[in-house]
Amino acid sequence: MIKTAITVSLVKEAEGGPFVYWHDLPGACAKAAELGFDAVEIFAPHPDAVDDDELKALLETHDLKVAAVGTGGGWVIHKLTLTNADPEIRQKAREFIRAIIDWGAEFNAPAIIGSMQGRFEGDVSKEQALAWLAEALEDLGAHAAAKDTQLFYEPLNRYETNLINRTEDGVWLLEGLTTDNVKLLSDVFHMNIEEANIADAFRTGGKHVGHVHFVDSNRRATGMGHMNHTPIAEALREIGYDGYVSAEAFPIPSSDEAAESTIAVCKRLFTS
Repeated sequence: MIKTAITVSLVKEAEGGPFVYWHDLPGACAKAAELGFDAVEIFAPHPDAVDDDELKALLETHDLKVAAVGTGGGWVIHKLTLTNADPEIRQKAREFIRAIIDWGAEFNAPAIIGSMQGRFEGDVSKEQALAWLAEALEDLGAHAAAKDTQLFYEPLNRYETNLINRTEDGVWLLEGLTTDNVKLLSDVFHMNIEEANIADAFRTGGKHVGHVHFVDSNRRATGMGHMNHTPIAEALREIGYDGYVSAEAFPIPSSDEAAESTIAVCKRLFTS
C-alpha cells in the first residue's frame, strides 16, 4: 500500500527551499498526524541535530514513521559533493552521507542523495564524474545495507545537475552497480521538466523506484499546479510501488494549506 509523508526542514541555510514545514519538528509531527500522514521526511543540517529520544517519543506519540532523511545539508552548508575534483572534498562528502545513513537507520529511514551528487565542470569530464558517483554509490549502498536500510539516489533536472536527469539514465546508473541496495528517488517536479511522459517514466523505473517526491508542476503542493496526477498514480500501481509519496513542496500559501492540499489529493488517488 502506498503511504504518505510530509517534509520538514531543520536547515537554516536552506530557508526558502521546497519543504512544507520548517524548524518546528514537534509541531510538524503533530500536524502531520492530525491530517492523516503516515510519516515525516526530515532534512537535517547534521546527524546530531535531532535528539534521538525526542524523535522516538514524537513518532510514538503521533503514530508516525520517518520516511527518509536528506543529506543535502552537506551541500547547502559545507559545499560537499561526491564528484568534486578535490579528493579530500569527495571523501568528506562520503563521510557526511555515511553519518546521515547511520542516523536514519536508527529509524528505519533510508538516506537520500540529491544535491550532493554534484556535477561535472572544469577539468572534470562527465565520464569521470559519473565514475566517481558510481563508486560512491557502491560504497554507500553497501554501508546502508550493513545498517539494514536502503540508499535513495535522486535524478535532478538539468538546472541542478548535468549528470543524471532522466529516469532511464538513473536506471542505467543503478544497473551498472554490483549492489542492489540503491534505489531511485523519483521526483515528479524534476520529471515534469525532463520526461516526455511522467507515468511512462515510472514504468521505466519499475523495480528501481524506491521513493517518490509527490508535488505539482510548479513545486507547490499537489492540487496547486497543472499536473495530472491520476496517470502517475496508475503507473505507480502498475509497477507495484508500495513506498512513500512525500510532499517536498513550497509552503505556499502556508505550510498547513500545502499539507492539506497534498493529503486531499493523496487520499483521492491512493485510498481505495
